[in-house]
Amino acid sequence: MSVLDARDLRKAFGDKVLLDGASLTIEDGERVGLVGRNGAGKTTLARILAGEEPSDGGTLAKRRNAIVGYLPQVPELDPTASAWSIACEGLLRWNEQKARWDAATARLDAGDTSDKWLEEQASALAAIDHLGGWEPQHRVRSLLEHLHVPDPERAIGTMSGGEQRRVALTRLLALEPDLAILDEPTNHLDADTIDWLETYLLDTYRGAILFVTHDRYFLDRIVTRTIELSRGLLHSYDGGYGDYLGAKAERAEHEARAEQNRKNFVRRELEWLRRTPAARTGKQKARIGRAEAAIATRAPEREKVVNLAMEASRTSKTIIDVSELHIELGPTGVLGPEGPDGSARPRADGRDRSAEPMLGGRVLVESLTLALTKGERVGIVGPNGAGKTTLLRTLLGEMPPTRGTVRRGAATQVAYLDQARSGLDPDQTVIDSVGGGRLRVEIGGETRDVRGWLDEMLFTPAQQRQPVGSLSGGERARVLTLRMLLSPASLLVLDEPTNDLDTETLSALEDMLVEFDGTALIVTHDRWLLDRVATAILAFEGDGKVVRYAGNWSTYVALRADREQAKKEAAAQASKPARASTPPAAPTEKAAKAPAKKGLTYGERLELDGLMAAIADAEGKLAELDAEANDPELFTKRGHEVKDRLSALEYQKAKVAALYARWEDLESRRS
Repeated sequence: MSVLDARDLRKAFGDKVLLDGASLTIEDGERVGLVGRNGAGKTTLARILAGEEPSDGGTLAKRRNAIVGYLPQVPELDPTASAWSIACEGLLRWNEQKARWDAATARLDAGDTSDKWLEEQASALAAIDHLGGWEPQHRVRSLLEHLHVPDPERAIGTMSGGEQRRVALTRLLALEPDLAILDEPTNHLDADTIDWLETYLLDTYRGAILFVTHDRYFLDRIVTRTIELSRGLLHSYDGGYGDYLGAKAERAEHEARAEQNRKNFVRRELEWLRRTPAARTGKQKARIGRAEAAIATRAPEREKVVNLAMEASRTSKTIIDVSELHIELGPTGVLGPEGPDGSARPRADGRDRSAEPMLGGRVLVESLTLALTKGERVGIVGPNGAGKTTLLRTLLGEMPPTRGTVRRGAATQVAYLDQARSGLDPDQTVIDSVGGGRLRVEIGGETRDVRGWLDEMLFTPAQQRQPVGSLSGGERARVLTLRMLLSPASLLVLDEPTNDLDTETLSALEDMLVEFDGTALIVTHDRWLLDRVATAILAFEGDGKVVRYAGNWSTYVALRADREQAKKEAAAQASKPARASTPPAAPTEKAAKAPAKKGLTYGERLELDGLMAAIADAEGKLAELDAEANDPELFTKRGHEVKDRLSALEYQKAKVAALYARWEDLESRRS
């Protein structure tokens, strides 16, 4: 049974047509992903389906009594209300019955003991029990915890935009609507929270869902059908994002074959028309009509393919070298060094003050040592507020470290795309903002016309003349990305580069990063991008611990899971009670006088003599395996070898540790 049915929807803003006869039916329990390029009208369609905005034409029908919930990109919430009260608004049916029960109870407490209020109270209580009793409020609190909403009693107006969105998402999940329409639900969520949300929607949520999202990993795992909005029409594909890409490619090939057949038909008919005498029979006239219809048919518009390229500047072997980096956040920002020359001011007693913990601060990074070399693409992941952006700014020299050193190579040139998308003049036109007043620019070693390049980057001639301030968030992100490509760099620093970009531009960005002959640091929650691009993951794991893992996102997840499992097994083993043993018998006088066994056997002495050479060999092999695991080409060109190489590395580490332990044991017993 359908929850919602839309037919022939139309919507235009001036001469820009967004919907031109779009039709869509959503069935019970369906999970539908809506994709399309920036500016195609996805958010407008979502608002129309949610009843937030009227269409210019067409019909929209929903099932009787069906509840439709909507999560906008920027929710409008009462700034004076608490997060808890707003989240509980989602308990719509429960709140109605609770209000009935409260009203009846108040009348009874006031002395009106008529049957009417007794029956009303009993009826409301039965309805509350049917809706879960008092459990729904516990569920709301659990949702707030899983979505990392700090202090639910705080007023919404004191929260960040990301926190407000998470409160609004909690309210929608608590509502449990028959159809949930979610516009970019994964924005402002870290990867672990997105993983929780995916599991919740798959295992717990029972209603239909329409997602507007660029998170391809999310689409591929969650949706049962993918719908593309293109040129005002909707095209439906069964399955997730991967299925959509394959089916779309097949559709494009079919359209290309059909167009080639049309052209061949027109060519043959034109030749026939030129040869045929003027007199026409009925059959000839019919044939002429078919030929004219084929000639009048418009060829399908070919979609423009976004291509991004960036030239890497020359650089030294070391890009950035970090040693014992410590970043601590105080009440007013990062606590930096105290001395005027960048070192810690010494204590009066001469002791090293830099080794002391700084009281009252929150440690973001503790004792991080890291060397970035040419060709590495490091993804930085962790919870919101963990310190990822602060780490980037420290590495770039915008903020001083609390302790430790950050050394950049003398030839390191940086291109930085910050999360706030700063640096754009809202009054400048797109063409001036990108070209800087130039009509031709050099991109990836090739000189290009700015207007033609912007056209390839999906900016129409009219958009090129628009002020930047009138663009959507995704279009502004594209302007900044294009500006970044114009300056050669050896180090790309990208802070949430995927925010507001459509899937086509994301794919082009990934291709550029893979081909880029330099180094990249990428803060992102986009797991699809990390799987395609990353050669290493730098993970914030809490309490200032930042750990580097070799490999992409999937490799990192597997390695982290293995480590967590090993910790659990070690903890379980340690918690087992020691087995009771029989007390040793009292030694006899003869035994008491016998000296304790000392020294090594002849075989152990021979083993000890050869152990240092064995350790040296094992460490040499370990160094080779470690170099292989840190080679960017292992992940970019020999991905099938990653698992075996990492397993060999872990085995060799264990072997070296075992040899050292044996050497220490034998050395301690040598007489």
